[in-house]
Amino acid sequence: MQFYSTNGLSPNASLEEVVMTGLAPDGGLYMPERIPVIPRAFFNNISEMSVSDIAYIVATTVLGDVIDAAELKQIVFDTFSFEIPLRKIDSDIYALELFHGPTLAFKDVGARFLARIISHFTRPGDKEVNVLVATSGDSGGAVATGFHKVPGVKVFVLYPERGLTAMQRNQFTSLGDNVYPIEIMGNFDDCQRLVKEAFVDKRLREEMNITSANSINVCRLLPQMFYYFYGYSQFLRNEDNPNPGKVVISVPCGNLGNLTAGLLAMRMGLPVSRFVAANNTNNSFTRYINEGIYEPMKPVRTIACAMDVGNPSNFSRILDIFGGDHEKIRQTLSGYSFTDEEISESMREIYQRDGYVMDPHGATAYRALRRDLKPGEKGIFLATAHPSKFPHAVGQATGVRQKENQVTRSRVTEHHPTPRITPSLPALKKILLTAT
Repeated sequence: MQFYSTNGLSPNASLEEVVMTGLAPDGGLYMPERIPVIPRAFFNNISEMSVSDIAYIVATTVLGDVIDAAELKQIVFDTFSFEIPLRKIDSDIYALELFHGPTLAFKDVGARFLARIISHFTRPGDKEVNVLVATSGDSGGAVATGFHKVPGVKVFVLYPERGLTAMQRNQFTSLGDNVYPIEIMGNFDDCQRLVKEAFVDKRLREEMNITSANSINVCRLLPQMFYYFYGYSQFLRNEDNPNPGKVVISVPCGNLGNLTAGLLAMRMGLPVSRFVAANNTNNSFTRYINEGIYEPMKPVRTIACAMDVGNPSNFSRILDIFGGDHEKIRQTLSGYSFTDEEISESMREIYQRDGYVMDPHGATAYRALRRDLKPGEKGIFLATAHPSKFPHAVGQATGVRQKENQVTRSRVTEHHPTPRITPSLPALKKILLTAT
């Protein structure tokens, strides 16, 4: 398997090169040279398979020519130490709960898989690997936990000064050891820009072995395909007369990595009819879907903070998948954006009607799906984070007081002080070069 840059100005690279460098030299994002299609026979028995079994088949289809089958199977089974249940919410809508991992967010899947892939490519005597990750909410905790105490790896988590909940922030600031939090005096887009600038900085490249754990790293993104197939398998199991061609999936969208993974799964043969992209008021992507014009925006704070992204990195990958053809994108994607008040309204309505508590991101995806679903169709929305991670927003909308989860009480006797810097590359470089 070879990978090319979406900017088209760098030579193709191997899986090891793209994993260990994160970003292409020309500043583009890596994409697989070909999207292999899973044989139709795979779907004959998919409803009887576990998430690990499904993930292993999908992983070997994509990466089987690079990583030994036995080792890849171990990586997959180590990644999925938790269940991903599909819950029926309405007669025609299901929630795929992706928040049962160690940090209660969907990014546990990609982060745990990537940590194990990097360990696979790290050999005794190699230079220390420095992982950079920008977080708007859940990436920081998932990546930090996935790499915590992994030998030969340091993790630097860049996070905006405002926007994260106390639980989200605590998940990586409390770890210490090889995890270094860095507070940026700006927004998530500033954090993401700094990570990209670091990758193309000549001095950093010469002195440090750096890679990314954001979804700009293709091996953080690819494993997210696995749970789309597993969600579909549970749908078949739960429906008496399933109609595969009438399944719609709604995705809460921030940096667009999750949606990109779903589109790649569709290219591999996942038999769904289309996707729904759900934004909060940071809606540069859904405006592009509906109007055909992409205009990055300065992000504003919302109750669905992980989606507070004004210039999503993976937009270039989605354009690449469709060859830049807006009409083809419109045939596969519909897009909606909602205010905080509308998101809260959906959280409240579902709780009052069914007793089901959703976090703001899942509620955004639910509302978009409910608006888009046509008669005869069935829908699945991604519930990407546990509601306990957003106690204020959930409490305001539903009146339900979320119990403090054990993860919020995680403490260590010593941890690194958290520097607070301006969103400038020189300030970041000083910290990185001092800590390594």
